[in-house]
Amino acid sequence: MTPRLLALGLLTASCLSAIGAEPIRIAVTGPFTGPSAPMGLSMRAGVRIAADEINLGGGIFGRRIELLERDDKADPETGKQAVQQLITKDKVAAGLGFINTGVALAAQRLYQDARIPVINNVATGAHIVDQFKAPQFSESYLFRNSASDIIQSAMIVREASERRHFTKLAIFHDTTPYGEQGREQLIAQLAQRNLKPVAIEGFKLGTTDLSAALKRAKDAGAEAILTYAIGPELASIANGRAKLGWTVPMIGSWPLSLPNFIEAAGKNAEGARMPQTFIEEANNSRRTGFIVAYHQANQTKRIPSAVSAAQGYDSLYLLVGAMIQAGGTDGPKVRQALENLNKPVYGVITTYDHPFSSTDHEALSENMVVMGEVKNGRIAYAYADDERRSLLIQKKPKK
Repeated sequence: MTPRLLALGLLTASCLSAIGAEPIRIAVTGPFTGPSAPMGLSMRAGVRIAADEINLGGGIFGRRIELLERDDKADPETGKQAVQQLITKDKVAAGLGFINTGVALAAQRLYQDARIPVINNVATGAHIVDQFKAPQFSESYLFRNSASDIIQSAMIVREASERRHFTKLAIFHDTTPYGEQGREQLIAQLAQRNLKPVAIEGFKLGTTDLSAALKRAKDAGAEAILTYAIGPELASIANGRAKLGWTVPMIGSWPLSLPNFIEAAGKNAEGARMPQTFIEEANNSRRTGFIVAYHQANQTKRIPSAVSAAQGYDSLYLLVGAMIQAGGTDGPKVRQALENLNKPVYGVITTYDHPFSSTDHEALSENMVVMGEVKNGRIAYAYADDERRSLLIQKKPKK
C-alpha cells in the first residue's frame, strides 16, 4: 500500500466488509480527441492511476471508485451536455477535469447548481474558480489544482523583463477565452513594470500561417514573443519565426510543453520557456513512483503532458481525502471538507496541507511552479536553482 493510502486511512476492516457496495461515481471530462487531446488523455491517465491505487487499497467506505469518462472535444456546448448527463442520469458524486478554459466556464456552473464539487485539474483561466465566489455567492463548489494564469502571466513577464532584461515584447495569443484572458493578464503584468507590448497579434485556432503577424512584430523591434495559445498554433509561430530568420525567444504559458508544439516545431521549439508544475524527471521518491506507474500503465517512455497527468493524479487524492473527512459523498459536506482538510494529502506536485479555504479555492501557489525549457526535444528545468529546489516538496505558504 502506498503512503498516500495509509495517510488517508483508506483501508479499514469496515471498508473490506462492504466491498460489494455501490461504487462511488466520479466524472472525468476533458478532450480525449482533437488538438487538445495530449492534455486530456494525460490527465485521464493520471486520474486512472490514482483510482487503481485507491481501489487496490479497498476503496473508500467499502466502495470502489468508478470513473465515468466523457470526451468534451474542447467544445463548450459538448462539455455542458456531457456534464448535464453525468449529473442527472449518471448521478456522479463529484467531477474532475476541464482542460480548456472556455469549456470550464460554460460547464462548471452545472456542478455549482447541483451542489456537486468539481476540481479543475488542468484549465488555468485566471477567473475560473471566481465564477461563484463570495461575497456574491454564499458557497462555491469550484476548486482547482492547476497553476492559474495569474501565476503564469507573472512568471512569463518576470522571465522576459527581469531575468532576461527584454523591454520590447510582442504578445501572440489565440482568440479562445483562454488566449483572450491570457493576453489581458500579460498586458496587466507588463503595465505593472511600466511596459507596453510593441505588438499584439490574435489568431484563430487552426491558423497555420502567421508570417504577416510575425513580420509586424519583427518590424516593431520585438526582442521576445510572449504566447498564450495551444500546441499546434504555437508551432506555427516557431516555424514562421524561423522562416523569417528571426531568432528571438518564445516565452509563454504552459502549453509550450505539449508534444503537438515540440514535435511540429522540431528544432524551432528549442529554447522555448514556460511555467510548469511538474517536469518528468525522477528527482524524488513520489515523482519517481508516479512516472514509473504512468509508463507501465500506458506502455510509453514519455508522458505526453506531464503537467496534466500529475495534476489529474493529485486531484483524485484531494477529492477522496475530502470524502473521507466528510464521512460520505454528500456534496455540501465534501465541499466543506475540501475547504477545511485536516490531514495532509501527499501528491506528486506538492503535499496539500490545508490547500483550500472558504475564500481560497486555488490549491497551488507560485512557489510550486518552475520555469521549464525545451531542450533536445524534451522539457527540462530552465534553471539549476529550480531543479535543486524541486528535490524538496514545496508547500503552499500559510496565510
